[in-house]
Amino acid sequence: MTPSAGQSRTRSDQPTPTTAEHRRLSESPGDTDPWRLWGPYLAGRQWGTVREDYSPDGDAWDYFPFDHAHRRAYRWGEDGIAGLCDRFGFLNLGVALWNGRDDRLKERWFGLTNGQGNHGEDVKEHWWHLDATPTHSWAKTLYRYPQAAYPYEDLVRTNGSLPRTAQEYELADTGVLAEDRFFDVETVHAKASPDDICVTITATNRGPDPAPLDLIAQLWFRNTWGWGRDTRVPALRRLRAPELSPPSVVALEATHGFLGRYLLAADGSGPLGAPEALFCDNESNSAALFDGGENRSPHPKDAVDAAVVRGDRSLLNPAETGTKAALRWHADAVAPGASVTVRLRLTGEILPADPFGQGFDDVLADREREADEFYATVIPAPASAGGTGSAGASSRLAGPERRDGTTAGDAFVARRAFAGLLWGKQHYRYSVREWLEGDPAFPPPPDGRRGPSGRNTGWRNLALADVISMPDEWEYPWFASWDLAFHCVALAHVDPEFAKNQLVLLCREWAMHPDGQLPAYEWAFGDVNPPVHAWAAWQVYLLDGARDTDFLMRVFAKLLLNFSWWVNRKDADGSNLFEGGFLGMDNIGLFDRSKDLPAGHRLEQSDATSWMAFSCLTMMRIALELAREDRVWDDLATKFLEHFLAIAEAMEAFGSSEVSLWDEADGFFYDVLLGEDGSQQRLPVRSMVGLLPLLAVAVAPEAMTSALPDYAQSLHWLQRHRPDATDALIRSGDGGTTLAILHGDRLDRVLTRLFDEQEFLSPFGLRSLSAAYREPFTVDVAGTPMSIAYLPGESDSGLFGGNSNWRGPVWFPVNVLVADALAVYAQGVGQGLEVEFPTGSGTRIPLAAAARDIEDRLIRLFRPGGGDPSSSGAESSRRPSTPRAHPPGPLWDAHPTFSEYFHGDTGAGLGASHQTGWTALVAHLICRR
Repeated sequence: MTPSAGQSRTRSDQPTPTTAEHRRLSESPGDTDPWRLWGPYLAGRQWGTVREDYSPDGDAWDYFPFDHAHRRAYRWGEDGIAGLCDRFGFLNLGVALWNGRDDRLKERWFGLTNGQGNHGEDVKEHWWHLDATPTHSWAKTLYRYPQAAYPYEDLVRTNGSLPRTAQEYELADTGVLAEDRFFDVETVHAKASPDDICVTITATNRGPDPAPLDLIAQLWFRNTWGWGRDTRVPALRRLRAPELSPPSVVALEATHGFLGRYLLAADGSGPLGAPEALFCDNESNSAALFDGGENRSPHPKDAVDAAVVRGDRSLLNPAETGTKAALRWHADAVAPGASVTVRLRLTGEILPADPFGQGFDDVLADREREADEFYATVIPAPASAGGTGSAGASSRLAGPERRDGTTAGDAFVARRAFAGLLWGKQHYRYSVREWLEGDPAFPPPPDGRRGPSGRNTGWRNLALADVISMPDEWEYPWFASWDLAFHCVALAHVDPEFAKNQLVLLCREWAMHPDGQLPAYEWAFGDVNPPVHAWAAWQVYLLDGARDTDFLMRVFAKLLLNFSWWVNRKDADGSNLFEGGFLGMDNIGLFDRSKDLPAGHRLEQSDATSWMAFSCLTMMRIALELAREDRVWDDLATKFLEHFLAIAEAMEAFGSSEVSLWDEADGFFYDVLLGEDGSQQRLPVRSMVGLLPLLAVAVAPEAMTSALPDYAQSLHWLQRHRPDATDALIRSGDGGTTLAILHGDRLDRVLTRLFDEQEFLSPFGLRSLSAAYREPFTVDVAGTPMSIAYLPGESDSGLFGGNSNWRGPVWFPVNVLVADALAVYAQGVGQGLEVEFPTGSGTRIPLAAAARDIEDRLIRLFRPGGGDPSSSGAESSRRPSTPRAHPPGPLWDAHPTFSEYFHGDTGAGLGASHQTGWTALVAHLICRR
């Protein structure tokens, strides 16, 4: 059975690559193995998260706002710029900056809260992940820091005054980036060994005038001692002779009961000289934060900020000890075009006699070379002419297009996507039980937090302290189960063991609910994400060479529980038509499908039902694979076969109230609203909801089905004795069987809409809502007129916070799934099928070519000029996916941006601006070619 185009079902006999990075991966397959101990696991944002919210009303944004972050100790994690930490989140190293004008140190990225932005939360900073390897032996990132005072108040005030119909007021709109008046701050991490990390921080003045700059490296322990659960306090102190021998080195010692002893050494021999060492504690400055507050330490965490920005050194610890420390270099003026570099070494080993000599430089050069070798094996050779992950590779982006449509620069895009994925791994710590109970050192939380309406009260089992792949390190610094599934497919190309561990982690008893539900995300773990975990597990298994059946068994056994949860909780009357609410697609409907149903009604959903049919086929395929070695799995394959057929029959025929999800007149699938009085109403909105039935397709070769007696016997019995229930089984010319909800005339009619440029087919993929609704479309829903309109860009409503929009833009993950499904059709019942593409053009092409064209449109989002050879000038270097917030010019156009979703007409990036999570699927598309 073929689950996706181009994926072999046979076990890999290819030799394992032997690059240095592959050897490191083989030495450290587990999450706690040495090469994985340190990485860029420091969050991009910890303030404004549910974990840090102890308010009575659940307003996480207001309870811990940005303005508190530099003065207030976090409970569950830490954040910072270009940071790294140990995989347990105890010791952190991050970059801080000061331009001589800001009202605070630039220690973390700024953005608007949900209530401040006219389209929801929105980061107002610019940074790019330039490169990374999966063991974090090599990593590079770039932050663009304005030389003018950062316009915090202007951004809040102006955005707060804008209506939702207006474009967001961006950092570039304030004028602080004009004439390139900013520093490009590049941070590099290179491991000499698992416990020895060389770090450089280089700031380049891109502006026309000299500008001052403070470069500051901060080292601190997460506050684990202030909450009354573990009072042991780690320590930082400065080393001096005779403990420290190199005279040009400034060093800090960090001692921790679990981690042991580490040194952070700084090179004092560079042009900026030796850094100043500043010490304080990672404790809140309660006196400054709250009227009448009392500080636990006389040296609170903002002491470094006060000393650098205001010249107030009274809060520093003169004894040069504490739990937070900073190494500060100052440059009176960095000349235009000039760079300043500082060098650091974080090590748990004995400091070399010459820690910043030739050996330091050799480590950086070797790790970068090894990263090049690694990606030369990961990314297909014909695409590898696109250069490395460095910013300087931009000159190599434009290259000749190969016969398969792939440009030379696609390798560069794939490598940047992988870099974003790897930098997006975050230490995530959260025990819901402890959070609900509160900490012994503080008053108990309000009773309302723990009542039936309190957040996540039904998820007391969830207790995570793991490195987890995040959707976006600032806007979504928490995992989401269906996002993570897509992340793992891309991650499997570079780090299959980590991808497998991630999928298993969410199925463990400290994450999965006892009833089998997977946690959605921390704002509401009980919300429902689409069931794509099985698909991701199967894809990862294939990408890893189809050899790790232990992993497949492990995840499959847990997903049996999750499947049962769906059947028991989301099929209210046993009709095989499923509900699920918004299912991750936010505002795609006429109303919030999770909350705003008319009284006395429920919704049978085309997408929920399609997702379950899709999940059935994937679970069946996994069972068939496992049955090749152990026949005990054979009857489970039969179970999922029959469940799929039952769902297909329900969708094809009639629902629980004698109303079909299929609309014969429109040739499309719709949701159906059912009333307690027996009334029913289709909601005739053409959206991704009605396209998802395409996903439920698979091809079963005759050789496989005949080899498994229980499955084969059941299949043949159904075909002979229940032909009415087996319309979804279609024999193909080569003797195989296609299982599909859509086939024949219905498939043709849906494809006609799918390939229509006036409906779903965009120049850059598939729209989430038909463009036929450019003029609002109104439906009477249970007596209330409701309207929906095609919105190719940002949302014009506050539904789901307004920061994402499924009413027209292109969303990468569902596009990839639809393109895969079309390729599967082309391998089975669609062999030889030609389709009009685009609809109305008169041009007919094979269905497989149409699937490939959709993939090409997605990849073209990231190509300079959109891959259009006729583009010239500025258009030839700017990528369609570049957000409007990014000014034009070579310093900006060099960097691809991986946004949350894309404008349905222009392809411009929208939503979260560093969503290298599921948008990194572009690397998956490029690599599997």
